[in-house]
Amino acid sequence: MTNMNLNPQMSRRTLIAGATALGAAGILAGCSGDGDAAPAGSTAATTAAAGAFKIGGIGPTTGGAAIYGNAVKNGAQIAVDEINAEGGDVQFELNFQDDENDAERSVNAYNNLKDWGMQILVGTVTTTPCVAVSAETNTDNLFQLTPSGSSTDVIGGFEDADGNISIPRKENVFQMCFTDPNQGAASAQYISEQQLGTKIAIIYNISDTYSTGIYNSFKAEAADLGLEIVSETSFTEDNQTDFSVQLNDAKNAGADLVFLPIYYTPISLLLTQANQMGYAPKWFGVDGMDGLLTVEGFDTSLAEGCMLLTPFVATAEDEATKAFVSTYNEKFGETPNQFAADAYDCVYALKQAIETAGVSADADFTEICDALVETFTSADFAFTGLTTAGEEATWADTGEISKQPMGMVIQGGVYMPLDA
Repeated sequence: MTNMNLNPQMSRRTLIAGATALGAAGILAGCSGDGDAAPAGSTAATTAAAGAFKIGGIGPTTGGAAIYGNAVKNGAQIAVDEINAEGGDVQFELNFQDDENDAERSVNAYNNLKDWGMQILVGTVTTTPCVAVSAETNTDNLFQLTPSGSSTDVIGGFEDADGNISIPRKENVFQMCFTDPNQGAASAQYISEQQLGTKIAIIYNISDTYSTGIYNSFKAEAADLGLEIVSETSFTEDNQTDFSVQLNDAKNAGADLVFLPIYYTPISLLLTQANQMGYAPKWFGVDGMDGLLTVEGFDTSLAEGCMLLTPFVATAEDEATKAFVSTYNEKFGETPNQFAADAYDCVYALKQAIETAGVSADADFTEICDALVETFTSADFAFTGLTTAGEEATWADTGEISKQPMGMVIQGGVYMPLDA
């Protein structure tokens, strides 16, 4: 199956200059693990020896999206603890801040982390805050690797519907997750290759950039592949409790598969209402479906057979996945989701890149950024982790990752590999 990196590479910045960058250097100079206390409100859990790289993290650890932020925080923490326990030349100190899935709070958290002495940012977790913070890191030339901020606006440099590049490429920002357009295109490819449906309905959130981005790319790829879309309906953030119109449209059109590029909470309502009306098509989602089994009050039996594309399946039998799942369960009392695995991979990819670049923790953060950008975009740099399906992942000059997705299906109340 084609790797989920469908956009052409674009040239990156080779020089960082100007008063803005110099001013940022003044703000963050000397941020090499000097023992500064974490700022108020921090959820930092790591104390490393002097000379450790200071990694910041930002995401929702409280509020409605806390399942994502806590997973990222926990996954990154496991990686940091493992690396520090090895006692090698690369050591990390992690400071993770709660942004409650709010862009303004996320920028405030970023400023707190700068005051702390952050040198590299793993985050942010959710897309809208990540777009806001990536503009700040780009101005400062601070290296940012997001585990789950999937919009192309996070990294910039992509054409809009009119062929214009509305947001310039942010050369310092990279993604461990798939971009929204790639999720949509890869989902269409997977449905076509596996012959999962003959008549397809799409239900999406028209007020959400994540959902509309995936919807648009899915629709375009489906047309190229000859998939028949018989129903296209939408809803908004303010209208996501009654899905009778959308479900009846799909049912009346004879859709045998419904594509859901939306988050798990409205999906739980959709499945409940579809069951009440006796409609039982195949359901196919993307990474926003992960978390469906955790919805309070939801009859999880209704999720049986739901499919999605994901970079990580906790029930996979490879030794790395089994070890990570075991450690995560031991430390946090639950099974890790893909967000935890992506964060874990972020930290290990940074370690590998730092070793490859030969950069040290006493370097200025802008020097670290330039060295990591050059390394991540090198044709010789490849990373294999929990979320790469046993194959090597690489990064384009766009900041996008190219890695192999896996199909996942809910069976017996757990996520299982779809292709096993």
